[in-house]
Amino acid sequence: MESTFSSPAEAALQREAGVPGQFTLPEDLDRVYELERVTEFVCNLGCQRVALQFPDQLLGDAGAVAARLEEVTGSKMFILGDTAYGSCCVDVLGAEQAGAQALVHFGPACLSPPASLLPITFVLGQRPVALELCAKAFEAQNPDPTAPVVLLSEPACAHALEPLATLLRPKYQDLLISSPALPLPVGSLSSQPESLERFGRRFPLNPGRCLEEYGAFYVGASQASSDPNLDPDLSRLLLGWTPGRPFFSCCPDTGQTQDQGAKAGRLRARRLYLVERARDARVVGLLAGTLGVAQHREALAHLRKLTEAAGKRSYVLALGKPTPAKLANFPEMDVFVLLACPLGALAPQPSGGFFRPVLTPCELEAACNPAWPPPGLAPHLTHYAELLPGSPFHVPLPPPESELWDTPDVSLISGELRPPPPWKSSDDTRCSALTPRPQLELAESSPAASFLSSRSWQGLEPRLGQTPVKEAVRGRRGIAIAYEDEGSS
Repeated sequence: MESTFSSPAEAALQREAGVPGQFTLPEDLDRVYELERVTEFVCNLGCQRVALQFPDQLLGDAGAVAARLEEVTGSKMFILGDTAYGSCCVDVLGAEQAGAQALVHFGPACLSPPASLLPITFVLGQRPVALELCAKAFEAQNPDPTAPVVLLSEPACAHALEPLATLLRPKYQDLLISSPALPLPVGSLSSQPESLERFGRRFPLNPGRCLEEYGAFYVGASQASSDPNLDPDLSRLLLGWTPGRPFFSCCPDTGQTQDQGAKAGRLRARRLYLVERARDARVVGLLAGTLGVAQHREALAHLRKLTEAAGKRSYVLALGKPTPAKLANFPEMDVFVLLACPLGALAPQPSGGFFRPVLTPCELEAACNPAWPPPGLAPHLTHYAELLPGSPFHVPLPPPESELWDTPDVSLISGELRPPPPWKSSDDTRCSALTPRPQLELAESSPAASFLSSRSWQGLEPRLGQTPVKEAVRGRRGIAIAYEDEGSS
C-alpha cells in the first residue's frame, strides 16, 4: 500500500526518463508519418511556426520528423511531448504557448472537437492489414449475405477498410464503411451531410436507416491483448453498441476473430455498478481531465448542477493525469468523476488501482438525474458533450415538484433505502404535521463531508473584492514529500 500511494524522495529525483520510443528508418519516415501530406498542409496555410504533437511511443522519431519538415517547408517546428492530460487529445494550449499557427497530431487520436480554432491535421498511422485473411474471417462470421454489417477499425487500420469492402461487396449487399471523423478544412462543406457522427467516426447511412440495425466487424484487436479494458477505443464501441447485435473483432495481422458480446456485457455490468456507487456517494470529486476539448467548461457546470440537484457535495480538482497517489490526498471523496475525452475517460486504470472508483460523466448523469435515460437511448454515451443542451441525448432535470424525485430508491450495494434530496424533504408542503424551523441547520450525516467543510483550503473560488491584494512572494521549492526548507527527517 505504501508503494502505491507514496514513494521516497530519492526515487523521484533519480528516476530516468526511460526509452524514448520507436526509431523509424530514415527512408521510411515519409511513408510512416505522411510527410508529403503534412508538408502540403503547412504550405497551403503559409504557417511559419507549427507545433508537432507526438505520443510517448513516437517521441523517438520526433527530432527526425521535425528536421525533415523544417528542411522542406522552411517553417519553424516545435515538438510537443508530455501533455498534461491524454496524448490522444489535441494540446492546443501547448501549441498556443509556443505561438504556433497550426498543429500536427501524430498517433492515435480521440478526434474530439478542440476548444480552439487552430488549424489541425491528424496523422493516424497506417498499420499493415492482411486483407485476404480479414475478408475470409468476415465471411466466416457473417454467413448471411443480406445481414447489415458495418466495418470498423482502430485509427491506424482505417486506411484498409475501403480495400476490404471492395473484396466483400460482390457478396454482401448491406455493407457500411465507417471513417474517422477528421475535422473538415476551414470554410469547406461536407460532401456527405447526411453522415451520422458517433464514436469519433462517420457513418454514411442511407435515408431511413439507423445504426442500431447493424452488426459490427472491428479490425484492429489483437489476440495478445484480449481484455477490452486495455483498449479504450474498443471499450468505447462495445459500451455504446446496441445490445444483442453481433460484434466481432479481427486481428489485422493473423485474421483471427473473437466474439466481443460477452465482454461488452461485462463492461456494461461494471458501468451499472459504478452508477450505484455514484448514487450512494455524498461527496463527489470532479476531476478536470481536459482543457483542450470543446465545451469542457459547460460540461463542468452541468456536472456541478447535477450533484447539487441530487443533494450531493461536489469539489472540482485539477490534478493533471489522475494517479492513485494524487487521488489519495482526498480521502473525503466517495467517488471521482473524470471529465475527459471518451478515450481518456475509459483509459485503463493503473495496476495499483484507485482507492475510490473513477466514473465517467455518463454514470453521474444516470445517478443524479431521475429522468435518465430517455426511451430508446443507446446503452452508454461516451462523450460528455452528448449530455449537454443541444444534443439529441440531453435530458433536462425534472422540476422540483415532479414525482420522479419522490420515487423510492434502494441501494443495490448496501440494501438501504436512499433518502430524497434534502431540498425535496424541506420544501415539501404536503405534510402539515410539522412546521419547518428555518433557524435550524441540517446536521451533515457524512463524516467525510464534515471534515472537508472544516478544511482551511477548499479550492480556488473567485472572491472578488473580499481578499486584500498582496505582492508575490517566493514559495517552497522541491517535491511535496520533502521541500528544501523542511530538512531531512
